[in-house]
Amino acid sequence: MNRYPRDMRGYGANPPDPKWPGGAKLAVQFVLNYEEGGENSILHGDAASEAFLSDIAGAAMWPGQRHWNMESIYEYGARAGFWRLHRLFTGAGIPVTIYGVATALARSPEQVAAMKQAGWEIASHGLKWVEHKDMPEADERASITEAIRLHTEVVGTPPEGWYTGRCSCNTVALTAQTGQFAYISDTYDDDLPYWTRIGGRDQLVIPYTLEANDMRFATAPGYITGEQFFQYLKDAFDTLYAEGEAGAPKMMSVGLHCRLIGRPGKLAGLKRFIDYIQGFDGVWTPRRIDIARHWAEHHPPERFDRPSEMEREEFVTRYGGIFEHSSWIAERAWGLELGPAHDSAAGLHNALCRVFRSASEEERLGVLTAHPDLAGKLALAKRLTAESTAEQASAGLDALTDEERAEFTRLNDEYVEKHGFPFIIAVRDHDKAGILDAFKRRVAHDRATEFADACRQVERIAELRLKEILP
Repeated sequence: MNRYPRDMRGYGANPPDPKWPGGAKLAVQFVLNYEEGGENSILHGDAASEAFLSDIAGAAMWPGQRHWNMESIYEYGARAGFWRLHRLFTGAGIPVTIYGVATALARSPEQVAAMKQAGWEIASHGLKWVEHKDMPEADERASITEAIRLHTEVVGTPPEGWYTGRCSCNTVALTAQTGQFAYISDTYDDDLPYWTRIGGRDQLVIPYTLEANDMRFATAPGYITGEQFFQYLKDAFDTLYAEGEAGAPKMMSVGLHCRLIGRPGKLAGLKRFIDYIQGFDGVWTPRRIDIARHWAEHHPPERFDRPSEMEREEFVTRYGGIFEHSSWIAERAWGLELGPAHDSAAGLHNALCRVFRSASEEERLGVLTAHPDLAGKLALAKRLTAESTAEQASAGLDALTDEERAEFTRLNDEYVEKHGFPFIIAVRDHDKAGILDAFKRRVAHDRATEFADACRQVERIAELRLKEILP
């Protein structure tokens, strides 16, 4: 099967109402990444020193050597930055989610105790703060297993959430396959949580952020001052809060690091943001596990047969009649590069129409001639397809007077004689009078104009049929 794994559709134009507690207009969620003591270091058995997310400009890994300055910057996060952030959030009454690297947590027992005492969620941030992109799948699976084990040993309870950060293309699947996690956050693809099917299991994903994130203090282009960080967070908050007031509440994630935002000049911007949002009504500041539990309760996964996952025979059986008596369209559409974006009425309609539009004129004419006359002999003999029967009945074409039936018969005969195919119209878009008016108008068209119009009507009929059976 030629399938495209990425989901470019998401919730589409109409995302669900998250129904946040208390009717909140926005959920603002703070993540504090605890990585200090889990970073690359030859002390940790790594081949080189760390080079990622520090205040050292142009930092590079030092193979086989300790990088004293890099180590001391990470140590600042544990020794000073964490406690400054702990005071800020406990003072504001806002619980946070810790993304805790298991080996870092193991080297910071006092910080772990403070996290637990504050009621913060401690989610897993992997075994070590290292790149996973080149890690063999078996090695990454083993690393995930050991991260869960060590986290449970250090914290006292297993993690319910997961975020690797420096992940591979296998990370989401491997973590989901454990069946361990209420949510996974190794994506940045939405403003709301969503369910995804992995290995026959429904896995909740709570997307994270790399832009409302203090990591931009250590990357270019990035933030230079706490005021810049505050202004960006404020702008994001204002936009999302306005959407919530308009009836479309969302989620805002804020990503933080002890060694970055924990510096006094940077922290000032975060404090201004916290003070700012506490001046608004209808703002929920949960932990990520709180969001996960809420979503599972109010928006459980909805299962349906997905077209992109069907084998050819089932696909053709289900959708072979969408274009009247023209199963070849479904057969060819199955061979396209289908994916999650085609598991909706609009998506599958596009795939089927691509086949129809690229077919020869003779083949498209065959589709047109496969359609029955409106209120014609097949209808009287009850030999229409179930779809056509329901469609004609919706416009009252199954209950014509003798005079109306005679008019339809005359127009049908005249139309077919002139154009060589039946008059086709998406009857669900019209009432009986509107259909007759269109019939009388279109019978006068030249054949080329009418062929194009009939093809558009065939596509519209297919769209309406799909909307009855797919999201």
